[in-house]
Amino acid sequence: MELPIRLSKDSREPIYHQIVNQLKALIAGGHLAAGTPLPSIRSLSKDLEISIITTRRAYQDLEVQGFIKTLQGKGTFVAEIAEGLKQEVKVSSVYKIMENAIETAINYDYSLAQVESIFHEILNRHKKEKGDS
Repeated sequence: MELPIRLSKDSREPIYHQIVNQLKALIAGGHLAAGTPLPSIRSLSKDLEISIITTRRAYQDLEVQGFIKTLQGKGTFVAEIAEGLKQEVKVSSVYKIMENAIETAINYDYSLAQVESIFHEILNRHKKEKGDS
């Protein structure tokens, strides 16, 4: 199974952290259901072209946080997680993405008013596409 994980080597966020956050989002968003088998550490390392140590750290973090479980001799699987935790991950993910977008705009010397204008423009476009007013 190949996971839709995209790593950015240019990001200030550590690679293992990127894996953790993306897997949490896939699980919380329902794209990976409880009981779904995950690739082995070795296999995921090879697919993502990163070290086994980095992948192991991501899996260990996810296991400690209760998102995955490893069954000796059977593999690693998506754990059953509470609805509240799923919501928490969704809110946190969206917040981080928006925070990064705002930081990027500020780094490009946009004013806060310009950032707000861009945000409203995108929001209005989505409202029209969905027929939402």
